[in-house]
Amino acid sequence: MPETPPRPTAPVRPASSAAPVPHSAQRLGIVGAGQLARMMLGPATELGLTATVLATDPAESAADVAARVRIGRHDDEDAVRGLAGEVEVLTFDHEHVPTAHLERLEEEGEVAVRPGPAALVHAQDKLIMRERLTALGHPCPRWWRIGSAADLAAALEGAGGRLVVKTPRGGYDAHGVRVIARAEEAADWLDAHGELLAEELVPFTRELSAQVARRPGGEAVAYPVVQSVQKDGVCYEVVAPAPGLDDAAQQEIQQLALAIAEDLGVTGMLAVELFELPGGEVRVNELAMRPHNTGHWSMDGARTGQFEQHLRAAADLPLGSTAPLAPAAVMVNLLGGAAEDLAPGTAAALAADPELKVHLYGKSVRPGRKIGHVTLLGEDPAELLERAHRAERLIIDGPERPAGPATEEKR
Repeated sequence: MPETPPRPTAPVRPASSAAPVPHSAQRLGIVGAGQLARMMLGPATELGLTATVLATDPAESAADVAARVRIGRHDDEDAVRGLAGEVEVLTFDHEHVPTAHLERLEEEGEVAVRPGPAALVHAQDKLIMRERLTALGHPCPRWWRIGSAADLAAALEGAGGRLVVKTPRGGYDAHGVRVIARAEEAADWLDAHGELLAEELVPFTRELSAQVARRPGGEAVAYPVVQSVQKDGVCYEVVAPAPGLDDAAQQEIQQLALAIAEDLGVTGMLAVELFELPGGEVRVNELAMRPHNTGHWSMDGARTGQFEQHLRAAADLPLGSTAPLAPAAVMVNLLGGAAEDLAPGTAAALAADPELKVHLYGKSVRPGRKIGHVTLLGEDPAELLERAHRAERLIIDGPERPAGPATEEKR
């Protein structure tokens, strides 16, 4: 594979101060023990960092392989404090830690919280995110704050009869999202949550994702903008860089993501999920302040993968190069299928394609559940996707089933 980046160097923002960092952190705590925490553990070891995960169960993905594990819930302040007392920096596998818990920890100053609660709340609460991004002038869909059935009816009329309704907190992978045509279709959510976010149905041509990393002092780097495809609301495949996106558009979207990271004071990885409109304009869909599914390609396809980069930023270490290692990289998620034992299919997939990289999460198989992903690097994204989907079917359905061309259902 060629190791010369096929594109110009990605945008970099220098730190606001040239003064050297007096002390980088060595002991990190990760709240949450899912697959994202699991994939941080290898880079932590390579960087000489000690990582402790807070897990609700010893069998969770990261807890199953971590050297240091504490058992406790992310929404239990005592459990989070117990982890904080052992480390220098607290970071996250997900965004669901109550903001008030983190604010108290940050005020006490005994541990660095990265990203801090003032930034993280924009990934936790979609209404706060929409208000802030709109105030900053970043491109968003038309949206409405819904506090009553009358608000919802008015928004439906303003949007032309259909809306996307989202719960402000707790949604992920299509949870907490509905498309409605009548106010009563969201009445139960309005009763349960008190407020909802309503957005126009954006007439997008595809979904893009821009990932950046930012250190506490402001140094930031951007990865190539990628194209993502969803299946039942779950990220299914990613192509990096996004096909057909010229250098000027790449740079513009990267600068947007860097500006959002700076405006919100993010420390660590930030994923900005976007809708691309027919004319090439974009609208910000959602934010994630952690490694993100759309960045898994970088584990094998970039000089510095997103998990190492997140740890570098959280520990306040110099950020790594985001240069791609090949003209194209693809990632396909493995979503639970027919096979409960993934070992035979994994062996068959690796034998069939020696360039394939497989990442399994150590999770039990359930239909549609994320249980791993595969990546490939090369020249032609279409050819790489065909090979990746062939491997996907071998792994999730087992080698006894034929692995022919991808079906319309899968694609």
